[in-house]
Amino acid sequence: MARWAKTNKFDGSEGQILKFPDSDGGIAGIGFGLGDNDNPLVWRALPSAVPPQACYLIDAALAPAQAALAALAWLLGSYSFTRYKSASEGADDKPRLVVPEGVDAADAGRIAEGVCLARDLINIPACDLGPEELAQAAHALAERYGADFNEIVGDALLDKNYPMIHAVGKGSVRPPRLIDFTWGEPDAPKLTLVGKGIVFDSGGLDLKPSSAMLLMKKDMGGAANVLGLAQMIMDAALPVRLRVLVPTAENAISGSAFRPGDVLQSRKGISVEIGNTDAEGRLVLADALTEADSEKPDMLIDLATLTGAARVALGAEIPPFFTDDAALAEDLYQHAENVSDPLWRLPLWKPYAKGLESKIATVNNVTDGGMAGAITAALFLRKFVTDTTGWVHCDIYGWNAAAGPGRPVGGEGQAIRAL
Repeated sequence: MARWAKTNKFDGSEGQILKFPDSDGGIAGIGFGLGDNDNPLVWRALPSAVPPQACYLIDAALAPAQAALAALAWLLGSYSFTRYKSASEGADDKPRLVVPEGVDAADAGRIAEGVCLARDLINIPACDLGPEELAQAAHALAERYGADFNEIVGDALLDKNYPMIHAVGKGSVRPPRLIDFTWGEPDAPKLTLVGKGIVFDSGGLDLKPSSAMLLMKKDMGGAANVLGLAQMIMDAALPVRLRVLVPTAENAISGSAFRPGDVLQSRKGISVEIGNTDAEGRLVLADALTEADSEKPDMLIDLATLTGAARVALGAEIPPFFTDDAALAEDLYQHAENVSDPLWRLPLWKPYAKGLESKIATVNNVTDGGMAGAITAALFLRKFVTDTTGWVHCDIYGWNAAAGPGRPVGGEGQAIRAL
């Protein structure tokens, strides 16, 4: 085997693959290069690289945690989005993996299912995934696990005092809504998840250029990831009282769309001057966070594809997170490292909040300058979370812009394995 490897210049570089033949001309085994990478998720390159319709066994000495991540990597690497493919193109002939000894197959499966749910929802174009369809997906998930589901639709948002969700979505023919479901024992520790569900973001009257609109079906990536995380939690039967809130709308252009310079009232009672209609995600989140905060949950987590500034700061693969709780931040960072789902803490630098001041309202939804946009967006949200100490805001990208091993171009689950 060593001679065969040398002849084929197989040196174990990361992602390198070599098929070893048997005496009958078949495949006796496959060599896979890990290189210097100690991240077991490198294994996600294998499912698309090995012959399909076969079963494989990892013959490598892996620590239990590494083996679990390798099994998960295989599942994630087997993903493909086939909704718009023909039956033959989407045929399920993927290779299978023998679960490594000591690995909890059910746990790996539920994590992969949650990530793939997020990927699927993000990948569906806005023509087929509006607020109603997103609510249907959430309802199906809630029903699967026996959760109590509710939604507030269209003008009922005004009756129930969610004025900013209504304002953002009123320019679209597809009514906005607030998705709300709860699961678990009422006396268990309370965990609330809030996900931004803007199904398409034209920018509103502050219109985006066409190039910036191409990926805006993914602006509900926060909602998709929240639903994926909720699926993991409920499937694992974690001892929590889970509440999921998804404000969902389409930021469209019409005669009824909200305008730059408008002043909106919020559920919190804070008036918000609109400096830019393309900063709409923080508006719908603010109303939902106000409702979440009213229950004072033990932990409140929101996920949102909120700012381009976060990408400028950390790129597409490392979402920043914000929290006032230093101990929680350290625990989250360490767990993110352990499961290879990177996160990086950015500060809630209070002096920057001055940039959100308005001359005619309590606050503006944007600052005058272009600096520290991810931080000022988080500071805006912080104004609507006043009673919950365990709050975490994650500014995710939710998208693979370039194909990588086991990571096709398209929607991605971010932060939810770490959380």
